Amino acid sequence: MNFVIRVILLLLGLVFAASLAVAVMLLAAVWGVRYAWGRLTGKPVTPWMASMGGRFNPRSGFDRFRNAAKAAEPTAADVANARARGESVERPVRIRGSASDVTDVSPKSVSPRG
Repeated sequence: MNFVIRVILLLLGLVFAASLAVAVMLLAAVWGVRYAWGRLTGKPVTPWMASMGGRFNPRSGFDRFRNAAKAAEPTAADVANARARGESVERPVRIRGSASDVTDVSPKSVSPRG
């Protein structure tokens, strides 16, 4: 029984290797046809990565998230709208007044934990 399992695994590995070889050959054939068509028509053949958006830049992912963390400055339209509504245009928004102006909460006494 152990020998049969090994033979089956060997055959599965050969099928997988053959399918990879077919995929690589198809990719090479498509690239060859594309290159030949470019030579035939006289147009330059651009690499696939250049036609898909250019070079891969590993910093771009970090920059995107770092820039997302920064607070955006309000535009002139935001400032005008906020002033017209009587709201604050500062970031972070500062609370005007003192803590005694708050009326919707009641202070609780602090009890020591024991």
